Amino acid sequence: MDQKKGTIALAVAAVVMTFLAAVTSMGIAMFTAVTGGALPGGGCGGDGGIGGGSQSIGGADWNAEQTENAATIVNRVVQRSLPRRAAVIAISTTIVEAQLVNVGHGDRDSLGLYQQRPSQGWGSPAQILNPVAATDTFLDRLVELPGWATMAPGQAAQAVQRSAFPDRYAPQEEPAAALVDQFWVGPDNPVPAPTGGANVQLASSVYACPDQGGAGVPLAPSGIDPKQLPPGFTPPADPAQRAAVTYALAQLGKPYVWGAKGPDGFDCSGLMLAAWASAGVPIPAGTVNQKNAGTPASPANIAPGDLVFIPGSLGSPSNPRHVGMYVGQGLVVNAYDSSTGVVLQPLADWTDEITHVRHIAGPAGQPAPDAALAQAAP
Repeated sequence: MDQKKGTIALAVAAVVMTFLAAVTSMGIAMFTAVTGGALPGGGCGGDGGIGGGSQSIGGADWNAEQTENAATIVNRVVQRSLPRRAAVIAISTTIVEAQLVNVGHGDRDSLGLYQQRPSQGWGSPAQILNPVAATDTFLDRLVELPGWATMAPGQAAQAVQRSAFPDRYAPQEEPAAALVDQFWVGPDNPVPAPTGGANVQLASSVYACPDQGGAGVPLAPSGIDPKQLPPGFTPPADPAQRAAVTYALAQLGKPYVWGAKGPDGFDCSGLMLAAWASAGVPIPAGTVNQKNAGTPASPANIAPGDLVFIPGSLGSPSNPRHVGMYVGQGLVVNAYDSSTGVVLQPLADWTDEITHVRHIAGPAGQPAPDAALAQAAP
């Protein structure tokens, strides 16, 4: 009798567990369908960026900076009309070398996503710390390898990187392939453009999120030309700040291109990344990541090279979507929007909208010069 009761109880329990498992699986499937894999706070409506923000892809969780860097790599491979395999190899390499993060440190003089070394002919720190330029250098060396597209997993990456740990690359090809699947467009083996130029139209569809808006601050009339360096402008004395500011100002008049990090166009955060890379200082990709870069500062205590954040046309005070660089003398340079490009504006025009200021490198800021602010204001 007791044995029969026990058997019935086990059967009932099994039915209940099966039902709960089915409900749980359905719930997970519904959650995935609703969120599209976005993690809490992620997705295009959350931390956003060209990679779609924080999300789960291929069973692994990736933050907004990692998905932005993955999308940047895939975009560059597509622009160059290279096979999908090139993107998988490149991303598996960056997962191994730097966890898809643009770092400013590594073994000896290794830097950036691919841990490339200036001393070994990989380029200057400015090139290595720009994800687009670093990817181009990696791809240039990859396609020089005979038979690279059919090599065993990890073999091509090792042939490019020449790592002391050659077995690390192959295990990362599966998560890399999942990331590539998320962004890849077009055929696996595209036909190169007849002119040999970049396939910009195709590449633009790689990005997971639409353009998240421009400055949203009117270009008010002022005493400065928004696309010309003011007469008598003096760059900062500190070498790092001077390099970043000089680079940013040299881009005045160039177009705004969503997701671009130079050299021919920029979005707002891409201009900041490229400018500081020119100084040999890495900062994250994407506005949502850059608002935590460096150390906090304020409009009242600001230094040349500091990043200045405002909500922009599609952001909010807690989630700003636009960033510019304070260059000194009461001025901020920024990739304004797709119809305007890179311009100078008086910092005073931004003052009421500023949500964050981040100091990246060099001497800390001094109180902003009231005279310069007043002179720059309309």
